[in-house]
Amino acid sequence: MTDDEFPSEPEADEPIYTPPPKTEGEVEAAPAPAPEREPERARPAGPQTLWFEQALLADGWAKAVRFTVTDGVISRIDTDVARQSGEVAHGPCLPGLPNLHSHAFQRAMAGLTETRGPPNSGRGGDSFWTWRELMYRFVDRLGPDEVQAIAALAYMEMLETGSTRVGEFHYLHHDKDGSPYADPAEMAARIAAAADQTGIGLTLLPVFYAHAGFGGVAPGEGQRRFIHDVDGYGRLIEASRAAVAGLPDAVVGIAPHSLRAVTGEELTAILPLAGADPIHIHIAEQTQEVDDCLAATGARPVRWLMNSAPVDKRWCLVHATHLNATETERLAKSGAVAGLCPITEANLGDGVFPAHDYLAAGGAFGIGSDSNVLIDAAEELRTLEYAQRLTRRARNVLAKAPGSSTGGELFRAAVGGGAQALGVVGGLRRGRAADFVTLDRAHPAMIGRDGDALLDSWVFAGRHGTVDGVWRGGRQVVSGGRHHAREAILARYRTALAILS
Repeated sequence: MTDDEFPSEPEADEPIYTPPPKTEGEVEAAPAPAPEREPERARPAGPQTLWFEQALLADGWAKAVRFTVTDGVISRIDTDVARQSGEVAHGPCLPGLPNLHSHAFQRAMAGLTETRGPPNSGRGGDSFWTWRELMYRFVDRLGPDEVQAIAALAYMEMLETGSTRVGEFHYLHHDKDGSPYADPAEMAARIAAAADQTGIGLTLLPVFYAHAGFGGVAPGEGQRRFIHDVDGYGRLIEASRAAVAGLPDAVVGIAPHSLRAVTGEELTAILPLAGADPIHIHIAEQTQEVDDCLAATGARPVRWLMNSAPVDKRWCLVHATHLNATETERLAKSGAVAGLCPITEANLGDGVFPAHDYLAAGGAFGIGSDSNVLIDAAEELRTLEYAQRLTRRARNVLAKAPGSSTGGELFRAAVGGGAQALGVVGGLRRGRAADFVTLDRAHPAMIGRDGDALLDSWVFAGRHGTVDGVWRGGRQVVSGGRHHAREAILARYRTALAILS
């Protein structure tokens, strides 16, 4: 999508979105000064060089690549160069893959919801809605220390499988009784601390959540820790910016939770808080949500949003599973990113996103781990493609043309779309973050592979141990497939789980 491409015209009966007038005297809050960082979290001082046997650069594969890294950023790239004395030879190098959608705390409940519920429980049997009730009960037990420990585990696992930045869709804000903490960003600060400990890049997306259903239904007791009004949410965003100020290249966006949880008036009121930063929203994940939106507004969720808000390249529509043909094309041409979480969507029985038609229309997408029931970047891409194969009864569905690599195309698209959704620029190019992932050349799936065949083998034929090393901002955080702080992170996680059990 280029800057001179515009969304398609709306259908004749659809109103064109008109932005509301700005409030007189409206000003943007200044960010708080950055606190002094701990020495062990600082980037390496002075330029450093890293040599890789081959690397997937922004313009394609290159061999014998040396990156010069200065202050966490790629300052120079040399290709077809011999390794210098003292330089370590690293294996095939990829750009880090963004994880655009995470609820980190849910990692600790992974595997605890796989027991079938009673017949006709919830909305039509065991479903997303019954899973959500179990999640609410789990949330009731979490304090700040537990949230930090669980998030660190999740972020460590993301790094170990090749994700170097996370979009944390963060909605657990208040104390256990629903009362605000003295610092409105207490929980956001714990997310930032977990990102700092692991080294992962952070795009923090504080969630605005006000209602239990369409039409402004009062929130339920299980949602008490999530709830804000518009003014309180503004204070949360300001405090969240201060909480992440000490992290290198951190981004703070906004996240209206869903059309179920936010009225149209509230959505309009909070959008100016984003400025040029990302805007994420859950949408059309479940058929019940589509039915409820139709009943309340007369329109399907994606259609309502497109007609009512300035959906553009800042936006990420998470899941967007249930689209009709018109919505699919409008989303693709809007410049927004579809945030797909194939493992979670399969685990919750959401349905299958119309990826073939969406990509054919020029749509951008990225992947996320959502509920973190299983954290594995390659498996997210594999599950995305395999769902299309199962529903269309064909192979290599999401490859664009004969002879093109399915794994290669999926990976490149997820890097670009994921970075856009998280407010950064992806890929390995001069001036961009030195976020590198290396594959283990000795892994059986990697033997004899080069170029896009490496990506195909990683996505479709690799298992644990495929990822060897990970660098974030020029600092290596994973070696031999293991995070450098793995034991300390696991110890803290065990303590947290002991408290919760």
